[in-house]
Amino acid sequence: MSKIYPIGIQNFEKIRKDGYFYIDKTALIYQLVKAGSYFFLSRPRRFGKSLLISTLEAYFEGKRELFNGLAIEKLEKDWVKRPVLHLDLNTEKYETAESIENILNNTLCQWEKIYGTEPSEISLPLRFKGIIRRAVEKTGHRVAILVDEYDKPMLQAIGNEDLQQRFRETLQAFYSVIKTMDGYIKFAFLTGVTKFGKISVFSALNNLMDLSMWNDYVTLCGITEQELYDNFDDGIKELAQAQHLTFEETCAKLKESYDGYHFAEDSIGIFNPFSLLNTFTKRKFGNYWFETGTPTYLVELLKMHNYDLHLMAHVETDEDTLNSIDSSSTDPIPVIYQSGYLTIKGYDRHFEIYRLGFPNREVEEGFMKFLLPFYANTTKVDSSFQIKKFVQEILNGDYDSFFRRLQSFFADTPYELVRDLELHYQNVLFIVFKLIGFYVKAEYRTSNGRIDLVLQTDHFIYIMEFKLDGTAEDALCQINEKKYALPFASDPRKLFKIGVNFSKETRNIERWVVEKTDL
Repeated sequence: MSKIYPIGIQNFEKIRKDGYFYIDKTALIYQLVKAGSYFFLSRPRRFGKSLLISTLEAYFEGKRELFNGLAIEKLEKDWVKRPVLHLDLNTEKYETAESIENILNNTLCQWEKIYGTEPSEISLPLRFKGIIRRAVEKTGHRVAILVDEYDKPMLQAIGNEDLQQRFRETLQAFYSVIKTMDGYIKFAFLTGVTKFGKISVFSALNNLMDLSMWNDYVTLCGITEQELYDNFDDGIKELAQAQHLTFEETCAKLKESYDGYHFAEDSIGIFNPFSLLNTFTKRKFGNYWFETGTPTYLVELLKMHNYDLHLMAHVETDEDTLNSIDSSSTDPIPVIYQSGYLTIKGYDRHFEIYRLGFPNREVEEGFMKFLLPFYANTTKVDSSFQIKKFVQEILNGDYDSFFRRLQSFFADTPYELVRDLELHYQNVLFIVFKLIGFYVKAEYRTSNGRIDLVLQTDHFIYIMEFKLDGTAEDALCQINEKKYALPFASDPRKLFKIGVNFSKETRNIERWVVEKTDL
């Protein structure tokens, strides 16, 4: 390998001293530091937020030697060593009200060893305030405050309103110190996956400038297409050779798999850095972002709000919704968007409406595979195998095996898990057909509780109509009456018209009938 890629390494000093590969973001960091004092950035997990915080920490600590050869070396004339207060909320599970107090107390104790304490500082906010004041008095320089994953306690407590309320009250009081100590603070930067705007965590920090949808800073985390070509030429060639692809084919597959994040309207696309680095390291394509673990709170949100998964493929919303998360909201989309599973795909300037969608194949396929065991009668380990069997049966024209396998996905669904049986059956079909669509051509549309599906392979065309508490014969009749097969009238492939009935009583596919046509 021509480069040593920093997989999972989030410490800037370690990357620079140990010779790991680093994409130079320091010109943008310098621009940011000179642009103001208080900032917030929301980005998905594994997108480089912790490395950004670590880079800022090294900069404010005046470690000029770490920036040799980088853009900021020439831009910064005065390398001032400042006191840096770095709070990292990554290290707890936050399952109890005491967990947030424990981590804050631990961090404050570390700072107090350096800057001292006073007996009157009993509460967490008072201790934080005293540390900031003494840090400035001791060093003669205003402090830099860096908070990594500020929102992790809130995310961990989704669905537990009492615990969220406790975390909210503790964090609101703690973060309010940043505003009250303005005269002692040179710079403050908070990162997180989400922005809990409507639930008061930020109410005391209304002086923060939100970079999350600011076009000037969309490239602060992640990798642009230009950065890919400028920095990974050797990596692309090595990957192409290993995968027996051309350079151009490899670039196209990288773009399809990992590009497509848009954090503002009309912004350039951003590649997922974690997936790219893993791909170049292992010289193999994979769903690396998902392998590190998708948070189950996303599924809890979807099921808690009885969400129709079809809507996720073409969500339309406004900026206020995207930028803020309300724990009492019935809309899970802001959390899913800010967590990186949806991104901006289009923008209507006249009505200021955003159109969302999956950013790339890794996210779309990975998310569907992740969701399947929560909705269907299959395990996480078995679901990928089952999808491959579905595809195999479609490719072989074995529709009976296909539907028997589909029946097994609906088997033994507990009543208490399905508040809306019709929606549940729609969601399972949506996930299955989405996953099949990555291997064969799949087109489907939903209307009034039914699914019309067309699957196409090299040798077969399947037109399916699904009914709920009707008959399979009625479904097949609808295919013929509405002439769903007409677009394929001159197609030489074998065509199957399939009517399917789903029974509420059995909570499963009750019957399917097939009409074969050799065109």
